[in-house]
Amino acid sequence: MISQIAGKVVAKDLDRVEVMTQGGVGYELAIPLGVYESLPKEGAAVTLHTHLVVKEDGWQLFGFSTPYERRVFQKVLAAKGVGPALAIGMLSTLTAERLVRAIRERDVPTLQSVPRVGRKKAEQLILDLADKLDELQSSGDGAGPRPEGAGAEDAVRALVSLGYTSADAERAVRQAIDGGARGVSAPELIRAALAKIGGR
Repeated sequence: MISQIAGKVVAKDLDRVEVMTQGGVGYELAIPLGVYESLPKEGAAVTLHTHLVVKEDGWQLFGFSTPYERRVFQKVLAAKGVGPALAIGMLSTLTAERLVRAIRERDVPTLQSVPRVGRKKAEQLILDLADKLDELQSSGDGAGPRPEGAGAEDAVRALVSLGYTSADAERAVRQAIDGGARGVSAPELIRAALAKIGGR
C-alpha cells in the first residue's frame, strides 16, 4: 500500500501532479482542485498522502494534502455508484470539511452543486454515509476543521476575493481563531487573519 509520496514537484496541472522522489522514481497523482491550489512551485519539495485505486484496466494514485482529506475520499468511495473521478470532483467543488458537513446535515442543494450529482445521487450519498462520518469530525491529524460560523465563513470569502487561495484563507482564519480571535466580528477576524498571513 502506497500511503505517502515525498519528493519534488516536476509538473502540475489542475487535476494532477507529477512528483519525483529522492530514489529517482516519478509518480503521477490525480488530485482535487484544493490540493492543486496548495502545491508549491515546480522544483519545490512536497509530501502528499495517497490512496491507490486498482482496477482491471490499470492502477491510479490519488494525492491529498492531509490524512483527513484522504479519509473523506475513502469514505465517499464506499457510497453506492461513486467512483474515483466523482469522488475527486466532490472534493474539488467542496472542501473535505464542507462535503462531510453537507452529507451529515443532509444538505441536498449543496451536494447538487457538484457536477454529475443530481438529487437522486445526493440522496443516495446521504443514505449511505450520513451516519458513518462521525469519527471524521474529530480528526487529530492536523487537518483542522474548516472555520465554522457566519463570521468565519465571511472572513474566508473576503480573503479569497482578495486573491488568496481558499486553502490559505481557511488556514489563516483558523490560525486567527486559535490565536484568540474567536467570537469577534468578521472585519476584526479578517484583520487578524491578514496579520497571520503577513507574519509567515
